[in-house]
Formats: sequence, structure tokens, C-alpha cells
Amino acid sequence: MMFQTMFPRDIFAELERLQREVQQPFESGPNIRGFGRGGFPALNVGGTPQTVEVYAFAPGLEPSSLEVNLERGVLTVSGERPESLLASDEKAAVHINERFAGRFRRVVSLPDDVDPDAVTAQYRDGVLHICIKRRESAQPRRIAIQ
Repeated sequence: MMFQTMFPRDIFAELERLQREVQQPFESGPNIRGFGRGGFPALNVGGTPQTVEVYAFAPGLEPSSLEVNLERGVLTVSGERPESLLASDEKAAVHINERFAGRFRRVVSLPDDVDPDAVTAQYRDGVLHICIKRRESAQPRRIAIQ
């Protein structure tokens, strides 16, 4: 073949490879599918006028291995997921290990109107649900016109 191009035959595959290489340093924390952006456990944070709701998706953990702290408007969810893959057999080989194991910690800044004395946490079916009530003084109310 006398003529060769500067580009590989599949330019889109090469562009995709380059994109993965550029994004890789920004993907910091592990998640349920391996290493991803958010970290482990994955969080959903939202709220209503009365509460702030935090959902931490942490399947396969014992509730006793989780720790939830609220201090000065900062919520911390921490714990440890034990390594469970072939730990006892020295001759076993692991070919793919995408499940995160080890210590983890997630931190969420909360609004100023939360009540640190009105916090509940429940763990069910791999989901930790933390409900933090807002202070009564911060609740919207209707003012009567005289």
C-alpha cells in the first residue's frame, strides 16, 4: 500500500480512548460499579420544607458497620466494607474485582436551618435513609393581616 493516512482506521475508537484517558484522573472515588465520580456510598440528597433527606446506597453492609455523625451542620457517613473475595485461599486468582472494599467516608454540608436534635437514620435493603428535621422557626408560615 503506497498511501497511508495520518489517522487510524477507526478514528472514533481512538477519540473514545483519548476521552477515557482525559477523564480518568477526575474519577476519584469508588462506587458500586468500580471507580466512578461520586464515591462510595452513592448519595441522593434532597428535602422538603420540613426535612432534609439523605439516601446512601450501601448494599451488603451490616448496619453496625455504619456510622452517622452530625456536627456543626456537616453530616458524615462512614464505615467499612470488608474484603470478601477469596481471602482465605492463597492459590485463588481474582480476574475482575469491581466491588469497593475498605474504609469509606462521605461528607455533606447541610443548610443552617436543620435541627441537630431531630435526626433519624434507618438502614433497609441496602439503603441508609437519614431524615433531618428543619427547625420550627424556619418553617414557612402564613402571616395574618390585621
